[in-house]
Amino acid sequence: MKALTWHGRRDVRIDTVPDPQIQDPADVIIKVTTTGLCGSDLHLYELFGPFLEAGDILGHEPMGIVEEVGSEVKNVRPGDRVVVPFNVSCGTCFTCNQGLQSQCETTQVREHGNGASLFGYTKLYGQVPGGQAEYLRVPFGNTLPIAVPPGPADDRFVYLSDVLPTAWQAVDYAGVPPGGTVAVLGLGPIGDMCTRIAAHRGAGKVIGIDLVPERLQRARARGTHTLDLNEYGENIGDAVRDLTQGRGPDAVIDAVGMEAHGAPIARSLQNLTTFLPDALAAKLMQRVGVDRLSALYLAVDLVRRGGTISLSGVYGGTSDPMPLLTMFDKQVQLRMGQANVWRWVDDLLPLLVDADPLGVDDFATHRLPLAQAPEAYAMFQKKQDGAVKVLFAP
Repeated sequence: MKALTWHGRRDVRIDTVPDPQIQDPADVIIKVTTTGLCGSDLHLYELFGPFLEAGDILGHEPMGIVEEVGSEVKNVRPGDRVVVPFNVSCGTCFTCNQGLQSQCETTQVREHGNGASLFGYTKLYGQVPGGQAEYLRVPFGNTLPIAVPPGPADDRFVYLSDVLPTAWQAVDYAGVPPGGTVAVLGLGPIGDMCTRIAAHRGAGKVIGIDLVPERLQRARARGTHTLDLNEYGENIGDAVRDLTQGRGPDAVIDAVGMEAHGAPIARSLQNLTTFLPDALAAKLMQRVGVDRLSALYLAVDLVRRGGTISLSGVYGGTSDPMPLLTMFDKQVQLRMGQANVWRWVDDLLPLLVDADPLGVDDFATHRLPLAQAPEAYAMFQKKQDGAVKVLFAP
């Protein structure tokens, strides 16, 4: 089969690789019909090479048609249409039963002290072959795939794999009171969807902050009050407070994470690891890794006293300096974590079956054949051509 594979920093390729096979009686093989490009994939493209091997198959946002099932699979059958969550979770262990599929005790990567395995990610998260491919092996076939109805185009359901549950959890964790205010930092695919979900769930004012004109316009068109960082610069905090009676918003969602603009020293340290031997770079990142924390520091500055910060942007540092004095003084609540996909399926599916209140049908900015994935990675990383969400058809 054809698959998108990692070969080095900013070097991903379409290769011919062996088709996946049933390895366990509970496995399912799906023929991938649509698969997404995620901002988290750019971390692999740019930074996490020490934890990857040439030929690793990337991607964690797939859906498709069940092609083959193992002998113990009863809940899906060949021909069924399914979405595959990015968490590799069993659905039956203690943490899964708590709605914490991202911490699944069956697939935790204990060698590295991490939570549940992820499709298409690094050794730190199980190195499970990903979904930017023609076929995908899905374990836990009775509990992991999300069955969706036939009929609507894949765009209606594919975001159940990551974008929708990640954004829904970010808004839920933010705890925006009815009629309250929320600021969303970063209007990429997750931040954009956060603004839509926050408005759908009753926020009185949604403020979106970014510096890419196309992303600001896209959010503005759906009623978000947008602020351009290029315009406000260091005065962005005052601009947000002016919109929130001088207090700041009830909640701030950081949908940017470790690749925030600014923080030149942290960026230099991150880039330094790309020139080191993999073994040394891996140790350095795991023990003294730092993030670019501009977005998180901004969130602490913006949120009102007693408010909540919700982190959905990925951070990977182990030695990040946190402004704890300010956070303590402002009595800030901080919630974070990988999305627990299955935790939110019952909330999300009703929004996808008939009407389209979240605008998923036209959420993608680019639909491309998988063969163009290498070019799409470069385009998405550089924020070119208005790229917000890219879907591939294998």
